[in-house]
Amino acid sequence: MVKRYLSVISLDDALSLLSREFSCIPSSVPVPLEGVCGRITSGPIFARYSVPEIHLAAMDGIAVRSRETIGASEQHPLTLSKTARVNTGNVVPPEYDAVIMIEDVWEADGIYTIRKSAAPWQHVRPAGEDLAESEMVMPSSHRIRAHEIGALATYGITHPEVITVRVGLVPTGSELVLAGTRPAPGQVVESNTVMAKAMLNEAGATCTRYPVVEDKPEKIRDAIANAVRENDIVIVSAGSSAGTKDYTADVIAELGEVLVHGVAIKPGKPVIIGRIDKKPVIGLPGYPLSALTVLREIVLPFLRNYGLFIPEPGCIRAQITTAVAKEIGSDEFVLCTLGKVGSRWVVSPQSKGAGVQMSGVRANAYIRVPKASEGFDAGGEVDARLMVPASEAANALLITGSHDPVIDYLADLIRPQGITLLSTHAGSMGGILALKKDECHAAPTHLLADDGSYNTAYLEKYLPGTDLDLVCIAERQQGIVSRDGLSFRDLANHTFINRQRGSGTRMLFDYELKKARIDPTLIPGYEREVTTHIAVALAVKSGEADAGMCVFSAAKALGLPFVPVAQERYELAFRKEHADDPRLSALITAIRSPAFREILNRLGGYETAETGQQRAVR
Repeated sequence: MVKRYLSVISLDDALSLLSREFSCIPSSVPVPLEGVCGRITSGPIFARYSVPEIHLAAMDGIAVRSRETIGASEQHPLTLSKTARVNTGNVVPPEYDAVIMIEDVWEADGIYTIRKSAAPWQHVRPAGEDLAESEMVMPSSHRIRAHEIGALATYGITHPEVITVRVGLVPTGSELVLAGTRPAPGQVVESNTVMAKAMLNEAGATCTRYPVVEDKPEKIRDAIANAVRENDIVIVSAGSSAGTKDYTADVIAELGEVLVHGVAIKPGKPVIIGRIDKKPVIGLPGYPLSALTVLREIVLPFLRNYGLFIPEPGCIRAQITTAVAKEIGSDEFVLCTLGKVGSRWVVSPQSKGAGVQMSGVRANAYIRVPKASEGFDAGGEVDARLMVPASEAANALLITGSHDPVIDYLADLIRPQGITLLSTHAGSMGGILALKKDECHAAPTHLLADDGSYNTAYLEKYLPGTDLDLVCIAERQQGIVSRDGLSFRDLANHTFINRQRGSGTRMLFDYELKKARIDPTLIPGYEREVTTHIAVALAVKSGEADAGMCVFSAAKALGLPFVPVAQERYELAFRKEHADDPRLSALITAIRSPAFREILNRLGGYETAETGQQRAVR
C-alpha cells in the first residue's frame, strides 16, 4: 500500500534509510583524458610502458664506455677512439653507459679528449627511471587532479576507468514541452531533468534523459521499468504529490515498493524513495526549487555511498537581514544573497516560492533552518552555505531597494571586473532601512517628499547623523501601462496591478491619487501587489490586470502603450564610509560611463542630463 506523503520522515532518517537499504555498487566507465579531471578511479591504473623506455642522455655531450675513461686526468688527458655525440633527451646507444658533458670535452677534427674519468651511468636517464612498465600510477578511489592528467598521457593511459553511477531521468507530465520551445498557456518547459543531469554529471554520474512521458499510468510504468533495466538509479520528475494526475508513487508500488513518500523538508516535501529490482527509484516534486532541494540534500549525498566525490558546501557565519519564521518539524532551506559589508558578512533571504527559479539564479548561498527551530530573528547570526566560491561571495555587491530594469544592465557592465551585483527588490523604503542597518552597500531610491524633492528628506529622517551620498542613475518617466492606452483618470473603471507598500512607485502613485482626489478604494485591484516594474507590465500584458504603474522602459520591453504621469529622480544612496569600497567605485564608474548612457537612451524613458552627478546628504 502506498504511503501518502503526509506521513513524513526526517531528512536525516531519509539519508540513513538510503544508506541502509541499498548496496550502492558503482559502475565503471572509460573517460577520455580531457574529461577525467575530478573523477574517481574505479581501480588501480598501471603504466603501459616504461618512461623512459630506453636510456636517454641527461646532458649535452658525448656518450662513452665508462671503462675506457679510467685514468683520465688533467695530467694524463685521454683521447677516446669510440664515442657518440648526443644532446639532452637523445637515445644513448646501447654500447655506451655514460655521458660526459660537452663542457668537459676537447674536440679536434672529430676526435674527443677528456681530462676526467666517467662513472658508470653518469648523466644518463636509465630506462624506467620515472616509471617502469606495469608499475602502478594511481590506486583505486583516487580523485584525479588536473596536473596529473599529463602524467597519465605520458604513461600511455588515454581512457582511464573511473567510477560512475548510471542515472536514468524520466520526466513526466502532459503539460511539459522541451527546452527551446515557447510554452503555450497551460504548458511548462521541462527543466527539472535538465538541471538534474547537469548537477549529477558534475558529480561524476552518467545520466540518460528519457523522452517526456504523458500523464498515463501505463506509459509511466513502461518508462520507469525500462529505465530501471538500463540504470543504477532512476529519478522520476513530477507526479510525486497528491494530485489527481500524480501517479509516480502508485507506479513504483506496482513495480516494486515505496519506502518513503514524504520527507520533512521545505521545499521538497513530496519526494518519493522507492525500490524496484533492488535499485533506488526517487520521485522528484515538480516545482523546480523543490526538485533542486531534493537533488542537493538527498540525491547528491546519497551518491557519496557509491564512492563519488561530493564536496561539502563552504559555510560562513553571517548576520541575517530579515526574520525567517517556520513551523517546528521540518528542515527548511532558504535561498539567499550573501555579501560582505564593511567587516561583516550579511545574508538576505530570497523569495521562498518553490516555483520561483530566479531566486536560484540570484542566490549565491542558502541557509538551513533546523526542524526543531521556529526560525531566525532579524539581526541574528546564521550559517550561510555557499553556492559559489568564497572569493566570489566576498566580491559581491549588495544592492537593496527600488527596482529598475537598468540595475541588471549595471550588473552586466561591472561583471568583467569580477564583481557580482546582487539586487534585492525591497522597494525604496526597504532599501533605506537596509542602509540604516548597514546591511547593503547601496540603495536605489526614488522617494517623493511633500515639497516635491526626491530622497533627501527620507534619508535625513531615517538616517540622522549619518554621512551619505547620492549618485543620480537617471531621471525616469513613470506612467500608466495598459493594453488600451488608459490614462490616470481612467483607472476607476479598470482592474489595477499595484507595487508593494514602501516602494517609491507606490508612494508616487498614492501621491498622484491624493493630488487628483481619487479614492484608492474605487480602483479594483489596488491591494494586489508585485515587486518589480516588469511584473506590473507582464500582469497587464497577460490580461491579469487592465492597467498598472511602471517605468516606460518596462512598458516598452513588452510592447505596451504607456501614458506618462510624472518624471522622477532615481538615485543610488550609500554611506560615505563605504565610498572607497572598490566594488561601489566600480558601480559608480559604470553609471558615469558612455556605455550606460547608451543603454538608457536605447531603453527609452530616461533623461541622462543628471546621470552620474553626486550630491551629499549630511
